[in-house]
Amino acid sequence: MSTQHTATTPPSPWVVNYADRVNDGSDILDLACGRGRHTRFFLERGCRVMAIDLNIEGLSDLMGDPGLAVLEVDLENGPWPIGNAEFDAVVVTNYLWRPLFPRIRDAVRAGGLVIYETFAEGNERFGKPSNPDYLLKEGELNDWFSDWKVLGYEHTEETDPRPAMVQRICAVKPS
Repeated sequence: MSTQHTATTPPSPWVVNYADRVNDGSDILDLACGRGRHTRFFLERGCRVMAIDLNIEGLSDLMGDPGLAVLEVDLENGPWPIGNAEFDAVVVTNYLWRPLFPRIRDAVRAGGLVIYETFAEGNERFGKPSNPDYLLKEGELNDWFSDWKVLGYEHTEETDPRPAMVQRICAVKPS
């Protein structure tokens, strides 16, 4: 049984909405996990989670959880840290490094999910990120996963928790 974990920020409603497609006990990759809000969410569901980020200080209270593997790596300036490992779901929120898209696709098992949500063009009017390198173009996630079964896609303006332009996708990798 999983220990109760605390988090400073609740999981994304987008991730929660599609989490029922992930079986309890599944293998999850939380890429660019930050303080671990989605790592915590999936650990609570009995999943095994690999959490990867440049700074893992926000996960210190989770260390020792038997369902958790943590990698502290620079995803943008180092080698892909997980080799050919595959997961039932890959979760990415508030992070964009386009060279990783092929690796993200490869890290999802056949029949598994990608749940991705990050900032999109138009966000510059709300503040950071404003650099186009970190903003998805209209339809970009649909393009990256066009050969997968898309369960949900949005390119929309958000007001909560703060104003932002976001793009989201949940898609199933073909078997």
